[in-house]
Amino acid sequence: MFANAYAGRRVFITGHTGFKGSWLAAWLMRLGATVAGFSDGVPSQPSHYTAAGLGAHLDDIRGDIRHRESLSRALRDFKPEIVFHLAAQALVRKSYEDAPATFEANMLGTLNMLEAIRGCPSVEAAVFITSDKCYRNDEWVWGYREADHLGGDDPYSASKACAEIIANSYFKSFFRDGPACATVRAGNVIGGGDWAVDRIVPDCARSWAAGQAVRIRSPWATRPWQLVLEPLSGYLWLGAYLLGKASGPFSVQGQAYNFGPAADVNNTVAEVVKALSLHWPEFRHEMDETGQAGMKECTLLKLCCDKALAHLGWKATLNFEETIRYTAEWYHCFYRGGQGSPPPMLDFSLGQIAAYCNAAEQREQVWLR
Repeated sequence: MFANAYAGRRVFITGHTGFKGSWLAAWLMRLGATVAGFSDGVPSQPSHYTAAGLGAHLDDIRGDIRHRESLSRALRDFKPEIVFHLAAQALVRKSYEDAPATFEANMLGTLNMLEAIRGCPSVEAAVFITSDKCYRNDEWVWGYREADHLGGDDPYSASKACAEIIANSYFKSFFRDGPACATVRAGNVIGGGDWAVDRIVPDCARSWAAGQAVRIRSPWATRPWQLVLEPLSGYLWLGAYLLGKASGPFSVQGQAYNFGPAADVNNTVAEVVKALSLHWPEFRHEMDETGQAGMKECTLLKLCCDKALAHLGWKATLNFEETIRYTAEWYHCFYRGGQGSPPPMLDFSLGQIAAYCNAAEQREQVWLR
């Protein structure tokens, strides 16, 4: 799959201990890549990274992306061929609590990664992961396209818009002749192993595993929910293009791409909780419509992914019910015996990747070739 772009490749991931980063590391390992990860620590306990015992299977480098020299040194020492930059401060509430740290991690971290790549001749390609919240949100009903205005009222969203601008500047100023680079935007990714605060699925998993009710802050907010493996398949397929292992009529160099579900998969928070609760029928939930004082968060957000389809042939694989089922099954496995036992959760995670690939093959996804 992915045009066999990663077998035997050296891949460097920032934020490999995070939710998306750890799933990406596991998938790359399954593809036969040699993986190094750079992170300042594990962001939560428990976590997908620790539950799956991934630290034993990759080069685990600890460092802060705000420190340019340590990041550059790690990159030069490992000599990767492709970089996936995911490390970030990824929480809206935390961006209100510590706006400077959010801008430093998301803006300065991106700048430092770009500079590190400039000084590392082995790098052939890089994928910079930002967020769907990089768009200036006008609460309109159609999906945001890659050419729409960037912006953000909250510090997190604004920092991601700034990261996109910085990356685009480097692509145009310094990387015209390589390495091949692109940015990707996806949001509201769910799946097993996420325990971040202020996210609805981790809140449900924590509460229901303890036999408690979960309170929902914004039940009518809509989001393009997708399983974590969906955007990762897009990142990996885009990486294959950047590495020259796949090709098409469009140049991907210096481009930005949205990766999200089909247009009709745009459910409310309340619908997510109800769907999850079907897998935990003994537990209850209660709605809290009062909002979070001092925080502004958009209520309507969706992406248009036509560009990824046109340039890469990529589209999402799963429907909403399948996304919820994959997510619930992972947490059930963890709370019913997988916790504290890394091999079962690693095996279960790899099993979900295999099942997702089988579903993608049945639906004739282009990256399975």
